[in-house]
Amino acid sequence: MKYLYLMRHGETLFNQLHKIQGWCDSPLTEAGKAQALQAKHYLTQHNITFDHYFSSTQERACDTLELITDQPYSRRKNLKEMNFGSFEGESTRLQPVGPENYEHFYEQFGGESAEEVRQRMRKELTSIMKETQENALVVSHNGAIFYFLQQFYPLSQQPLQLANCGYIKFAYHEEGFTYIETINPSTERKSN
Repeated sequence: MKYLYLMRHGETLFNQLHKIQGWCDSPLTEAGKAQALQAKHYLTQHNITFDHYFSSTQERACDTLELITDQPYSRRKNLKEMNFGSFEGESTRLQPVGPENYEHFYEQFGGESAEEVRQRMRKELTSIMKETQENALVVSHNGAIFYFLQQFYPLSQQPLQLANCGYIKFAYHEEGFTYIETINPSTERKSN
């Protein structure tokens, strides 16, 4: 059995300022760097090792992974956050309320649909797991992870936000992915 550890990047300046960041980027805060180091400690403490490492091409994801490991890794564009179109960099208060409103909302503003994100994440993560022998650590983004998770776990039972440097563990097999658990290394809290 192979396992995918799908992690959200550490806190960024835009997270702090409550700004929408999809394809735009902002740097990790000191708290974000500390979260990445806590995740590194958690993985080491629990003897969780990886034979492959992957990151979104966005700086916040790469910087998070580089704080967790000094091993070589592959950057993949299809692991990027959702493109929010002209909402990029705007206040999160302008976003619609409720996940059902995200399905097509951003398309009218030059962004992606939720289905586009789901498809590219599934395709990329399947490709990654075919390359992996045992465990892969992948650093991506809250929205991209959320849309990937929707395919395997009921929307009504999902949190809308994964903690910074929290991760979701999946088993990978010939039939695809199976959700196992969500882990927040900063509180060492698990949920199934």
